[in-house]
Amino acid sequence: MLKMNRTCSDRSVSGLVVGLMVLFLSLPGNVSAQTDTNEALYKQLSGIAFSAEGDLSLFEKLNKTARDQNWAAGTETQFVGNLRILKSVQAPADENRARVYLLRKLSGELYILSVPADPAARTEASDSFYAGLDGISGSKMVFNVKSLNADINGTTYPLATFTAKPTQMKLDKIFKICIILMLFFVMVGMGMTLTFKDFALVFTKPRGIILGEILQFGFMPFLAMCIGRLFGFYEQYPFIFVGMILITATPGGVTSNLMTYYAKGDLARSISLTSFSTVMSIVFTPLLLAFYCAGMPEIAIPVKLVVQTILVLVIIPLVVGMAIRGKWQTFAEKATPFLSALGIIALLVLIVAGVLSNLDAFADTDRQGVKFYTTIFLLTMLGMLFGLGFSKLVGINNYQTRAISLETGLRNSALAMTIALLIQDSMGDFYSSMFITSGMFGLIMYLAGIISIFIYKPLLPVATGKTVHQE
Repeated sequence: MLKMNRTCSDRSVSGLVVGLMVLFLSLPGNVSAQTDTNEALYKQLSGIAFSAEGDLSLFEKLNKTARDQNWAAGTETQFVGNLRILKSVQAPADENRARVYLLRKLSGELYILSVPADPAARTEASDSFYAGLDGISGSKMVFNVKSLNADINGTTYPLATFTAKPTQMKLDKIFKICIILMLFFVMVGMGMTLTFKDFALVFTKPRGIILGEILQFGFMPFLAMCIGRLFGFYEQYPFIFVGMILITATPGGVTSNLMTYYAKGDLARSISLTSFSTVMSIVFTPLLLAFYCAGMPEIAIPVKLVVQTILVLVIIPLVVGMAIRGKWQTFAEKATPFLSALGIIALLVLIVAGVLSNLDAFADTDRQGVKFYTTIFLLTMLGMLFGLGFSKLVGINNYQTRAISLETGLRNSALAMTIALLIQDSMGDFYSSMFITSGMFGLIMYLAGIISIFIYKPLLPVATGKTVHQE
């Protein structure tokens, strides 16, 4: 069973609080939102790409017009941004109608990229500026281009062509590698704390476990849907809405175990809930995303990619960790406190780094404003309060209720951020809203968790020094 090292954990929580303060002091003030012209263009083109009946003639015209320009008259410019690829779900044989390539500045300005007609120019073996083009999608790159405007059917479109091969920013590459490795090794560390006894609780003492899973995968996504619609994110900012569903459809993580330890709750119950929900996430996370986002015209959930991500970065390392514990139990038990503290600190650092690297997005205070932060706080705080209420309603004791409450409101934000990072381009998430929503939830949930721990003292008193195991 997991035993927390108090010194390491104290430092972890202190670091969390300091990190939260630094982050929020770093966020920009009330900057006026940029015009929505570029997003409107993106929505127009993604609407064509994701529709089974979209008029692909515009894709063909954009590609042909871009290639036919006199680029000698273009304006030289360099900027940092992303390549976005919109592929038609209709899969037409004609390459010119199948896809369109877009360059997006971090500030949101959009260009239609002129791409050579010969697909061989985009292969890794090509010596053109476009070599390996599809592989850089989503990465933060430095682009050197010439740009100009062209008229198509009475509408002006910004066009661009490469004047040098794009280069990926080193910090962006390191960040992506780190977040994936961090999630993998945190899950290995979690696996090293588990035995089959932790899973057996669902059969020997099922009431708390079953309620916890219903709250995690049943109530929380439903709450996210209700709040998302009530605050208008469903209609106005659909990818923030998807981010809310994503973070609430993920399992618990090491944070809920740490908070349960500090809350003097049932740590064994917390670990069992985390481990069981982690295994179940391979089914419920993609299922809930697909269910709650069905019918949204701009949204197409890549279910297969979500399943693959959870399998490779969650289930496999969890099994590896359990195998290590089974073979080298003494090593696993000694390493557990260190890995737990390291996992929390690494998660905080990566969340802060991810948010700070997207500070340009926070300039849009209509999108990421007071309503956004209030919504995220309510989502995690209400999750814990409803977890408390439902647990007491069915007669679960205070000791276990503390664990169930925290497991309900605290999620594996590292998993949500990684999934968001991997699927944002295939989904057309123009502003990386899913990633930002998951990252901000990952920070704000610590604050909500600390508040909940203080609330438990008067609402859920437990006998000091006693461990209550009964249902």
